[in-house]
Amino acid sequence: DIGMSGWMADFGEYLPVDCVLYSGEDPALVHNRWPAIWAQLNREAICERGAEAEVFFFTRVGHTGTIAHSDMMWTGDQHVDWSVDDGLPSVIPATLSLAMSGFPIAHSDVGGYTTILHMRRSRELLMRWAEMNAFSPLFRSHEGNQPARNVQFDDNAGLLAHMARCTAMHAALKEYLLACEKEACEAGVPMMRPLFYHYDEAPLYTEKSEYLLGRELLVAPVLAEGAAQRVCLLPQDRWIHLFTGQEYAGGRVTVAAPMGFLPVFVRAQSPWCERLRALKIFKGKREDAEDEP
Repeated sequence: DIGMSGWMADFGEYLPVDCVLYSGEDPALVHNRWPAIWAQLNREAICERGAEAEVFFFTRVGHTGTIAHSDMMWTGDQHVDWSVDDGLPSVIPATLSLAMSGFPIAHSDVGGYTTILHMRRSRELLMRWAEMNAFSPLFRSHEGNQPARNVQFDDNAGLLAHMARCTAMHAALKEYLLACEKEACEAGVPMMRPLFYHYDEAPLYTEKSEYLLGRELLVAPVLAEGAAQRVCLLPQDRWIHLFTGQEYAGGRVTVAAPMGFLPVFVRAQSPWCERLRALKIFKGKREDAEDEP
């Protein structure tokens, strides 16, 4: 009644093991089920209001019962940095781990969340994170736990233009993302998938810096500060760069990655290939190259 159409169902994991539950159960035994109960509570609130078709929420903690009630997961509170353990690069293995654990729809905070000690979110980090999340189920930014120490999406015209471009890319993928979501809901197939999900090739089983968005798109985000290119590992197939139209076979290839044009490839034999490549947002070259971070 206050106008909410969705929310982040944060927390849900902190059941004290020395509390007294109304049910009389041992809280130490209920602890792991508590995230699922929390998700169920959110679902019941929506159903009691009769708003199932209008409202959604996402959660950060889970148990075997969570997926029955939660629409989507997110990968928690990453650091606002480039660290492999909990920064931008950590999002991909976290998401793919969720995918292979029965949670088919997940995303992350654009720009990360946690600022501690010397950390400060840079302009470049926010822009690269936005690029990546444009090719994910949900595009959502966060100001972070210390907004004044973090670059924000509207700090200057260049940032605002970049975020607008990433938003437009995400919106342009709507039809494709809805098809992936339908598959996730009906068959449990994750929207973001490890490369080995469709390709049984030894190097792909340890690849954690790329992912498949649905069956047809391979996304290789820029995960290193100051990088303007990256080495991409492509499965044995025919791939077309979504932005340049250049075709690649499988193997390792070095691909230019100027800001706003991350390496994204569509399967040449995909029924979506021409439809995605025809979208205006994926055509042309960036003209404000001097505005790089």
